[in-house]
Amino acid sequence: MTHAQTTTPRWAVILGASSGFGEACARALAAAGYDICGVHLDRKAGLERVEEIKGHITGHGRRAAFFNINAADESKRRDVVEAMAQELANSGGTVAVLMHSLAFGTLKPYLGDDPLTKANIEMTLDVMAHSLVYWAQDLVQRGLMGRGGRVFAMTSSGSTRVIPSYGAISAAKCALESHTRQLAVELAPRGITVNALRGGVTDTPAARKIPGSDRLFEEASRRNPGGRLTTPDDVARAVVALSVPGTDWITGNVVNVDGGEEVSGG
Repeated sequence: MTHAQTTTPRWAVILGASSGFGEACARALAAAGYDICGVHLDRKAGLERVEEIKGHITGHGRRAAFFNINAADESKRRDVVEAMAQELANSGGTVAVLMHSLAFGTLKPYLGDDPLTKANIEMTLDVMAHSLVYWAQDLVQRGLMGRGGRVFAMTSSGSTRVIPSYGAISAAKCALESHTRQLAVELAPRGITVNALRGGVTDTPAARKIPGSDRLFEEASRRNPGGRLTTPDDVARAVVALSVPGTDWITGNVVNVDGGEEVSGG
């Protein structure tokens, strides 16, 4: 029986659902039978794309509940969790997937004319790393996610490499991987898995903001054994595959989703 054939509603909460990996996962999980709770932060110009994503989801016969908020804002997070609690109380079901794909951080060097500030660093780590913990805590402690749940967090090879102006984000990715390990161990007795996905270099709106991104894309294409960059759809397919029953023993990992890019060397 596929997820689309099940009668119990299964929701996926996707943080960063309006572009890049989050958008691809929203589309793929909807096609696989999940209702989608999308959390995103967009100005008016970006809302047309959000409506397109919602239309794709409902076109698969799934529900789409989207919230245009700062996912790292504590009160806004609790508003979304409360809305999901009310939805599940009314219709039954569970939050089966939590996908953390927040790409909002400060790209500055540590030193120079315009260096990173304490506020820059703290904001970057809070949004791109620590928020994973708070969302997982709320969903689990409210009983919205239980046995069979899947938590995914998007990391990158930048967690182990020096990239110009990427220092704060690199630190956030390291923290995110640490949070993944800790959550995996603490949630294992509840039957919930937690994994970080290390996508290969991907041409996304967030990646294009990295100084020298064109050169980064060119080098990754050359290095990747598949001869191309990773795409958001590559990652989305991995998320769907790792969310099915039978993958309960895969937890606490950093999983490369990159066509062999990470192990191919220079």
